[in-house]
Amino acid sequence: MELLPIVEAIEFIFPAYCANALPVIAGGGRPLDFGRNFIDGKPVFGRNKTLRGFFFGLLIGVIVGLSESAAFGTTTFPVMLSALVPLGALMGDLAGAFVKRRLNFAPGDLLPIVDQVDFVLGAILLSLPISLSFLTWELVLAILIITIPIHLLTNYAAYRFGLKTNPW
Repeated sequence: MELLPIVEAIEFIFPAYCANALPVIAGGGRPLDFGRNFIDGKPVFGRNKTLRGFFFGLLIGVIVGLSESAAFGTTTFPVMLSALVPLGALMGDLAGAFVKRRLNFAPGDLLPIVDQVDFVLGAILLSLPISLSFLTWELVLAILIITIPIHLLTNYAAYRFGLKTNPW
């Protein structure tokens, strides 16, 4: 694989990475689901998905996206992606948490692959109305390939720094 698709992949998905990572640092407080259970009696998202984490993640993701639009130009990174990519990432992460609760995984338990790509898939899907003209299958594949090791390494680093209770 050439270097250019990897650079393009990082450029596209970086606001999602930031939005997904920031709740680990700035999260805590009231759960996003307000501690309520779904119709199956299980938590909707769980205690680790908080209002503060969601909104700080979204704020930082949008700021990063706007910075990319300013730095690379709106033809390379349209302004609307500044909101759609981080919002999609957070919604994808919530979808993963929702699925994990349905499968009886406790908050923080590992569900391989889902934990590494749920936020990326959310970012890609929510951004499709804007990114469909340039988001090729090669770019999506590059994003998925680079995300798994980046996600594992950054989570391990967060664990080593005491920001997470587990290395995944």
